[in-house]
Amino acid sequence: MSAVWAAQGFVAGVPAGAVLRSAVFQLSVPSDAPDRTTCPRCATAAPRWIVIRCSQCGQHFGTLGALELVTAIVLGLLFGRFGGQPDMLAFCFLGAMGVALAAIDLSVQRLPDQLTLPAYPVMIVLLAIAALIGHTPGALGRALLGGLLLGGTYLALALMRPGGMGGGDVKLAGLAGIALGWLGWPTLIFGAALGFILCGAVSLALIAVRRLSMQSMISFGPFMLAGALLATLAGAR
Repeated sequence: MSAVWAAQGFVAGVPAGAVLRSAVFQLSVPSDAPDRTTCPRCATAAPRWIVIRCSQCGQHFGTLGALELVTAIVLGLLFGRFGGQPDMLAFCFLGAMGVALAAIDLSVQRLPDQLTLPAYPVMIVLLAIAALIGHTPGALGRALLGGLLLGGTYLALALMRPGGMGGGDVKLAGLAGIALGWLGWPTLIFGAALGFILCGAVSLALIAVRRLSMQSMISFGPFMLAGALLATLAGAR
C-alpha cells in the first residue's frame, strides 16, 4: 500500500463523491418511479450536476459530506493498492460507482440499471487497455469468465428463491465478478463468499438488537460491494 498514492486517491475522491451525489439523488426512488429532479420538500427544480441543497427551502439532499467522505476513503484505498498500475483506473471507476450504488440500495433497496449496465462496457474497455499495456491477455479472459460465473451464480440463486435476490444484485454480481476475476480465482471466490458472510453477520447483529426481524428484507448490494472491496485489497497481484 503506497501512502502517497493513497493520499492522492483520498483527495480525488472528494470531488468524485460530489459528482456522484447527483446520480444518487436522482436515482434514489422506487424502481417504478421516474428519476427525481425536484426537491422532495418544496418541488423546486434541483441542480443538474452538483446536488447539495435546495436553493429555495435550503433542505440538504442527503447527509452533508457523507458521500464525499466514503468515496474519498474508497478511492484512497484503491489508489494505494493499485497506484501506478495499468488496472488502477478500472478498479477506481468501479469503486466510485460502487459507492453510489450502495448509497441508492441502502436508501430504496434498488440497484438501478442506469448505473450498472453502462458500467459493463466501461470496465471491459478499461481492463482491455490494462491488459494491452501490461501484456496480460489471460487476465482479461479470466475477468470476463469471472463475470459470467459470478453473475450466473447469482442468477441461479434468484431463480431458486424468487424475491430473495433481485435482478439488480445479479447484474452487480457480474460487474464484481469481472473485477475479482481479473485478480485471480482465489480472489473471486473469497470476495463472493465474503459478501454473504458480512451480510449474515450484520443481519444477525441487527436481529439480536431487534432492529430487524427474521422476515425483514435487507439490501444485499452494499455487502457484495464491501466483500469485493476487501478481497480486492487483500488479493495478491
